[in-house]
Amino acid sequence: MTIIDELRRLALFVVLSLTQVLVFNHIHLFGYATVLLVVYFVVMIPRNYPRWALLLWSFFLGLFVDLFSNTPGMAAASLTLTAFLQPYLLYLFEPREAPENMRSAAASMGFDKFAPYAFILVFIYTTVFLTIEAFTFFNWLEWCLKIVGSTLLTFMLLLALETIRK
Repeated sequence: MTIIDELRRLALFVVLSLTQVLVFNHIHLFGYATVLLVVYFVVMIPRNYPRWALLLWSFFLGLFVDLFSNTPGMAAASLTLTAFLQPYLLYLFEPREAPENMRSAAASMGFDKFAPYAFILVFIYTTVFLTIEAFTFFNWLEWCLKIVGSTLLTFMLLLALETIRK
């Protein structure tokens, strides 16, 4: 954990939060699918990163998005829960002989392991976020369509970013 890595993480924090608040929150594809790209921050955390720092970064990223999106606590709670589960999922999908400082990326994990890992994290985040937003299961079909649409749209954009980042 060097100062350069932390500055990159801070830059990613700023870029993701601003694009989420200024661009993606205003795009609702067919009224169901919204890109929730802030979860990319949690997906990209390396293997040996301290859990307390991961939880703090995620909470503050979610809080920043909440402040400017009029979603009181929804993104903070969803992103913090996703960050709590991230090390356990990364452990399941990491290569057997992975180095201690392995970055969670398609280049280091392999696409066949990175894709399901990222998909599960995106699914967890969108499910928790949209469940808190709905706060009811009265219209469960619409809720399911929003989860599926937002998960797929976010996952496709995440994979596109990962392909460009290579």
